Amino acid sequence: MRKRISLLAACGLVAVGLATTPANAADPVFTLTAPSAIGLRPYPAQGGEAQKTTVDFRIENPTSNPFEGPITFTVDLAKLKGVADVSLSENHGLADCKLTDTAVTCTQSGLWPHDHTVAALDVSAAKDAKLGTTVDLTMTGSAKGATFRAATTKVKVGGPDLVLADAGLKEEMKPGATQPLPIVVSNTGTESARGLSLVIHDTRGLDLVERYDNCSYSGGPGQDPDSTTVCTVDDEIKAGLVYETDPLTLKAAPYAFNEIVTYAVYEKGGEPKFPGTSSKQQTGKKLTLKERPAKAARLSADLNPQDNYREFDLHVTNTADFAATPVSLKGKAGETVKADLGFQNNGPAWVAYLRSGESVAITDIVIPAGAKVTKVAKECTAFNADGSWREEQLGAPRYTCGSDYVVGEKAKVSYPFELKIEKVVEDAKGSVQVGQWNDGSTKPQGWDPNHDNNRAAFVINAKGSTTTPTPGASTGTAAPSPAPSTSASAAPGAGNNAKPNGGLASTGSTAGPIAIGGAVLVAAGGALFVAFRRRAAARA
Repeated sequence: MRKRISLLAACGLVAVGLATTPANAADPVFTLTAPSAIGLRPYPAQGGEAQKTTVDFRIENPTSNPFEGPITFTVDLAKLKGVADVSLSENHGLADCKLTDTAVTCTQSGLWPHDHTVAALDVSAAKDAKLGTTVDLTMTGSAKGATFRAATTKVKVGGPDLVLADAGLKEEMKPGATQPLPIVVSNTGTESARGLSLVIHDTRGLDLVERYDNCSYSGGPGQDPDSTTVCTVDDEIKAGLVYETDPLTLKAAPYAFNEIVTYAVYEKGGEPKFPGTSSKQQTGKKLTLKERPAKAARLSADLNPQDNYREFDLHVTNTADFAATPVSLKGKAGETVKADLGFQNNGPAWVAYLRSGESVAITDIVIPAGAKVTKVAKECTAFNADGSWREEQLGAPRYTCGSDYVVGEKAKVSYPFELKIEKVVEDAKGSVQVGQWNDGSTKPQGWDPNHDNNRAAFVINAKGSTTTPTPGASTGTAAPSPAPSTSASAAPGAGNNAKPNGGLASTGSTAGPIAIGGAVLVAAGGALFVAFRRRAAARA
């Protein structure tokens, strides 16, 4: 089945209205957002229901404080008469909305920080609407003591409709192997697209072999958790024709494991904007489009504006050796010592739970006798010795610490602790174990080839030791490498599946959003949006 990116559905940019309701200078300012433009499939000549396109109106509260008081949002439908029909979407927002022939009115009490959907409207072409007709769909907001910036979406009847074919990727690869990424696109809309933008995301274990002058590249192999390639072609994409780009090839890095690649096409200028820097390489070659002889079916009935890109999970045969780091401390009664407790990934693979954002690994720490924990890393949670929950976080006999959702192939992950030696116990032994949490105990990961080094000793005042570090000294670990981050969830239970993409098998499934580089990629309104994930909320 072909998945589509519809420029009839959305141009891929978020519009922020400039109009504001006058208010006092001290009043908070809230911004409404919506797609800058959508295209509607013409009303079917043979009868039946017209294709609906959803317009998602959202509100942004950039402050850290909630706004209290009733808010009214209004969408004027007068200009749409005879051009487009509007209904309330089943997946409506948080506001209570009412629809009449002339307006949509939504009310809600207060506004929480960050952003959320106010209302989602389904828009379709009216029966007698003429091709090319364009009108504005605008939402305004009002509340006592607040200023609202309106949002406007331009609604056009007709337009280009780009259809992206399945690349037919193979799921299984080996480190160093390559496979082609054919990009085939057709235009089944009513008019030509003025140029094409191709956007490819691949996780850090994958890279594109070819480089073209009309492509920009951000990130790269072995750097960020993902990289983005954006290529622009000026050629006209004529309605009813099929095109294919010059060759593109994916290559698996030596550290590749469970990887994800997404690819999407947009009319030139309609692609989303991505944070970060990008670079171009001068190769003397440009990515071009070639027309194929096959004809695309015009205005196919299965147009779905939400399916704007293709996504595929690749599994590269590989392993990751997580080794707990041994620690030996020495101190006198009453002294406080510091310890960095954790593990190292000896590779060769990196591991990332890109879909769920869960911790890749849990570090299970047993405190040696005679010592009391007085300070604990924020990623760690206290437990009783049997693994049962404990309310008091200091002075516990056992702790579990959750890693980040990405652990690089050479990453060192450590959690800082401070312990007071209440009583000198010669050769007091605890342990540091890395793995996955399972019913109060820590088990080895399925992709870890060496289970013998999953557990290491944590000793205080070992027998035969003659050196006495000053209070606060520690041995046996190094600070975590700058990338990836070691910030993570403290709750055990994360990362309890053998597949390192958060429990989803590598079957090409698109059942969840992708957490990449602190971001989530989601399909919305026919555009690929990048929204910074609030990791705390995702953990919950």
